[in-house]
Amino acid sequence: MTKPSLTEMFAAAGVQRPEDSIGFLLWRVAHRHQREVDRVLAAIDLTHLQFVVLVQTAWLARDGEAVTQAGLARYGKVHPMQLSNILKTLEAKQLITRRRAAPAARSKLVALTPGGIDLLARALPRVQGLHDSFFGDDTGSSRTLHACLRQLVASWPDDD
Repeated sequence: MTKPSLTEMFAAAGVQRPEDSIGFLLWRVAHRHQREVDRVLAAIDLTHLQFVVLVQTAWLARDGEAVTQAGLARYGKVHPMQLSNILKTLEAKQLITRRRAAPAARSKLVALTPGGIDLLARALPRVQGLHDSFFGDDTGSSRTLHACLRQLVASWPDDD
């Protein structure tokens, strides 16, 4: 049995060029988006991942509920060790606090500090402005893309 050439292999997969693959396009968009968010947040000493963790912490705490580190990892679909490393950095920057839920408990409560809330208030408009220019405002193709992505995410089982 002869091995197909690389050209034949891609042709058999229906890929004449990389842009024919939706996965490749999503990968490029996701990485470009992350770089652009990093760029607009650099002036306030935040990275994209740090921003996302701050936003998710604020979102979960908005009604006064306690936010646990494990709950934050589940909500954001972030590996617990990666989240722990990001939280250590945010804690060193005095943007969040972490404390044990109870003296004998292993779970940690995460809370934004006043400085974390202030920085988030400065970061949100920067990122929203980027989203408006990167994806377009909330009209036309941007609205269609948003609806398609929401539908895709909603279709996933909750246990991933």
